[in-house]
Amino acid sequence: MSDREGIFAGRDPFAIAQTWLEEAEKTELNDPNAIALSTVDAQGLPNVRMVLLKEIEGVEAASGGAFVFYTNYESRKAQELDGAGKAAFVLHWKSLRRQIRVRGLVSREDGPQADDYYASRSLKSRLGAWASHQSQPLESRAHLMAEVAKITALKGPNPKRPPFWGGFRIVPVEIEFWADGAFRLHDRFRWERADATSNWSVSRLNP
Repeated sequence: MSDREGIFAGRDPFAIAQTWLEEAEKTELNDPNAIALSTVDAQGLPNVRMVLLKEIEGVEAASGGAFVFYTNYESRKAQELDGAGKAAFVLHWKSLRRQIRVRGLVSREDGPQADDYYASRSLKSRLGAWASHQSQPLESRAHLMAEVAKITALKGPNPKRPPFWGGFRIVPVEIEFWADGAFRLHDRFRWERADATSNWSVSRLNP
């Protein structure tokens, strides 16, 4: 195995993803955990937007593992995630010239883990989650700030997680790692499996 191929060493894609993310945290100027999340609506029309990846689960797990982020369950993205039960995303780090593409199956995370993450957010972010009717038309920013003020008076300094706000877990069936190569001869390795409990197969791809 060459030195370059060493960055793909091992057969645990979650460990590789975690290592790459930790390296990106040292080099990216803003939001190294930002992912471009892709969903489809009921007509099959795609949507994509940036969200923040909050956890990579299952490092060193035999067959488990997932990627977790949080959002408003009444938002368009949440409705599309619930409707299709599938999603894809890409992590791209310009400073490292690397990216990770993921496709997989989606489920909600609305238990204690979501409570703990919500509690870790700043107070203003917690109140904002209550005040925003995400993806719905908004009369004006002044109206939004009035909602924040109303929620602040109503919920106090330690609001509980809204029932309409929580996490989504993407369990991948395909993960592709890409690293920039000279003369566009990039390195690409793909992990894929039939379902969330099957073993991974790994292949190197042409650039």
